[in-house]
Amino acid sequence: MSKPFTLSDPTSLEDLRSFAGRAARIEEGSVRLIAGGGVLAAYAAVLYPVGLLDDTPTVLGLRTYALSDTEPFDVVVPVRSLLQRLERATTELESRDPDHFAAPVDVTTPIEVHTVTWAAISPPRGGWHRSGALDPAALKQAADAGIAEVAAAVPEAVGESIVRKVRGEVWSRPLAELDHIPGGAGFAALSLGFLGDDEVVVFESGPWTRLTTKRGHVLVKRKPWTLAR
Repeated sequence: MSKPFTLSDPTSLEDLRSFAGRAARIEEGSVRLIAGGGVLAAYAAVLYPVGLLDDTPTVLGLRTYALSDTEPFDVVVPVRSLLQRLERATTELESRDPDHFAAPVDVTTPIEVHTVTWAAISPPRGGWHRSGALDPAALKQAADAGIAEVAAAVPEAVGESIVRKVRGEVWSRPLAELDHIPGGAGFAALSLGFLGDDEVVVFESGPWTRLTTKRGHVLVKRKPWTLAR
């Protein structure tokens, strides 16, 4: 069943549409939407393992939005279908009377899916403590280097299993500044448009690390060997 939600303003609609569009370019998959307490949390999987022998790190992108009059829900929906709903809402918004342009915007979610493995891995909503900061240039450098390496290592028309293996090896390598954070976190921050001139603040909560900028959050599930650090 579709779940309706009401974004607080048109700016949030455009931002969510941009976030979903970037997520769709990374992977033709799904996004997880969690509404509650007047906030919509939108999660997109950038990297995640498939099978026990896959070393790809779990890396998620997160944006949050203020909501008006929305019942709580937690759904996983196809990102392309969500984009269609957001584009439809944008078209309806453009036809509004100018006096009501800044009013809240209603959106309905697509029919949810139930076979997305990464969505069962839930980052904590609280309990975060600050553990440091990173220069955004370091994340961009790691992302650019990894993108170039993957492109050079993967020929055209290669099988998906080989692509996943190469990506897993490249994006699992740790950052020079913090060796418990994989380079895939830099790829996520760059690809989702989260990097700017402001510093990247690092938070920890249990097995999760969160990299936060003014534009969004990257969540990384840490490898077991790092948890004693």
